[in-house]
Amino acid sequence: MTESFTLPAAAPARVLACGAFLKNRAARLEANGLAWSAVHGDLGEAEACRALDASAEALLAQGGVDAIAHDLHPDFHSTRLALALGERLAVPVIAVQHHHAHIAAVIAEAGIAGPVIGLALDGVGLGSDGTAWGGEVLWVDGGERAQHWERVAHLQPIALPGGDVAAREPWRLAAAVLHSLGRGEEIEARFGAVVGASTARGLKTMLDRGLNCPLSSGAGRWFDAAAGALGLSVRQAFEAEAAIALEQLATQALPGAAHAASFAPTLDLRAVVAEMFEVPRDDAAARARAALRFHHALADGLADAAVHAAREHGCDTVVFGGGCFLNRVLSERLAHRLQSQGLAVHAPRHAPCGDAGLALGQAWVAACSVAASRSASRDLALET
Repeated sequence: MTESFTLPAAAPARVLACGAFLKNRAARLEANGLAWSAVHGDLGEAEACRALDASAEALLAQGGVDAIAHDLHPDFHSTRLALALGERLAVPVIAVQHHHAHIAAVIAEAGIAGPVIGLALDGVGLGSDGTAWGGEVLWVDGGERAQHWERVAHLQPIALPGGDVAAREPWRLAAAVLHSLGRGEEIEARFGAVVGASTARGLKTMLDRGLNCPLSSGAGRWFDAAAGALGLSVRQAFEAEAAIALEQLATQALPGAAHAASFAPTLDLRAVVAEMFEVPRDDAAARARAALRFHHALADGLADAAVHAAREHGCDTVVFGGGCFLNRVLSERLAHRLQSQGLAVHAPRHAPCGDAGLALGQAWVAACSVAASRSASRDLALET
């Protein structure tokens, strides 16, 4: 089953976009029309992969396409499917960086014609440098030039001890923050009782030696680190459990403190998280204030970076994209700070802000790339 909606501006080419890995969803873009597939779920499941295959064929049955779009990550089933379809149909296959696609989705949905500063916040997406991104400040051109973009700034990267395991165990992220501040000797004392002394010592050894500790700028991982430092979460039972708990705690401190600030704006949250270790576990009000300070510190650091980038690039518009913007404490604080500086703020309205809306951005960027390639070919033909 598909659903569709109409975009305010027509796309310059027809594209099938295959989505990414989590919450996978495909889409077909033609002129002002976007046709969505159902949400297939995460592509680690064989059933979800088969569902994507079937949806792609159903969307292609609606008409021809000029290109196939996919995520930059080479190992996703959606990427392999895109490459196979492109070969079969003899059309270009275009990789679109994950966070670029998040911002382009809003550009397409809102019909933004000029350049924007994009704030793309999520758990993870492969960056153009081969590392894990997720706390990004981007410049993206608007309208039919949205294939042009650059990374302007990003959150301080955090080590992921154990790789993907760290995303499921927030204590690991909290320990990584301690280690990065030269406080690795505290890891066993702080976490040994809940994860086991040998496990805590082993994690410190991993960090000491840099073994299986890839870096990530993902905002989701910073939420995990904060939740781990406050003792809210050791291991997550479901995606974003720690971040949701941290937001719920922060809301308890909101009355009368909605615009309080405790830290100078920064994209390095290590000091903020370090302070959370010292909050008494039995003081509910203090824990709520600490959770709120984390949200405010993150919002204020991003707002400061976005305002600076907007002035540097002559932009007056900021776009939000990525699953972290489901967090209202963060998104409302950030929007308030940006609007107070005279910037317009756009967030997804119809398409999901998380990965289930990513295919729209992929399709729009690919359509712009196709149109630019055609224009360059015409110009070359005229010159010769």
